Amino acid sequence: MNWNFENAAPVIGSITEGNAWNGEKIFYSNIAMNRIMTYDPKSNLVEVWRENTEGTNGLNFDSEGQLFGCAGDGRRIVRFDDNGQTVTIADRVDGRRINSPNDLAITPSGSIYFSDRVGDVSPENGIDYSAIISAEPQEDGSYKTVRRTFDTSMPNGLLFSTDYKILYVAQSDYRASEARELRAYEVNEDGSLGEYDLLHDFGPHRGIDGMTLSREGNIVACTGWEVSGPGGMITVFDPKGRIIETHPTPAQRPTNCTFAGEDLYISSIEGHCLVARNTGITGHLLWPN
Repeated sequence: MNWNFENAAPVIGSITEGNAWNGEKIFYSNIAMNRIMTYDPKSNLVEVWRENTEGTNGLNFDSEGQLFGCAGDGRRIVRFDDNGQTVTIADRVDGRRINSPNDLAITPSGSIYFSDRVGDVSPENGIDYSAIISAEPQEDGSYKTVRRTFDTSMPNGLLFSTDYKILYVAQSDYRASEARELRAYEVNEDGSLGEYDLLHDFGPHRGIDGMTLSREGNIVACTGWEVSGPGGMITVFDPKGRIIETHPTPAQRPTNCTFAGEDLYISSIEGHCLVARNTGITGHLLWPN
């Protein structure tokens, strides 16, 4: 089935990211302009929902419909409350500042797993590694942070399987000496991660940026770029890493995606809010379920 892509909102001209659906609107980040936008599919209205977002990239809702984000410039994970407040969830691990959180995935119990990349900012007074870190909710309302990967040089998008027993991670280092892979880590009962299975090796080409999950458990990923390979794509992998669909996009570098019903919304390095309607696939979302 071929997908037709169209602009749901005007192209901004600077990177959009972090697509998230709350049942009524698509939320997406405009990183360079420090704001979060919304798009209403019923009215086609595009609005600025929040400003001064400290370069927030990834966005995601928890099981209660609260919106969390990766404030890269602020070097913290935050919660965006409806009253306009921005609450710090995590900004340190083992007593040292995190560097540049990129994307996040949330469990039904509220654990927030996020990718943090040392290469994006100076690690002065911060951690000197790139890793998946989790923020674990405590009884007093605070969060405890724990390093979860020790083998990632630049983790990017991350995604839980439908049963939350597997964490899919995009290892997406642009350096030629490092890997660009789709990995599957087993999630242990204590929240730690086991050894990963290599699902796909992208070789010299750009790997995965952001990704989302289908109701069937397939991985719907933003892949490719204009420099090499097949170009900007939406690539659908089964849980074992087999490519089952590819869809070229009008975006040179798609960055993230999420489903609203059977419609897939896609952001890009150029500032798109693209939509592919009636894909025949529905998403598996923690909220709304």
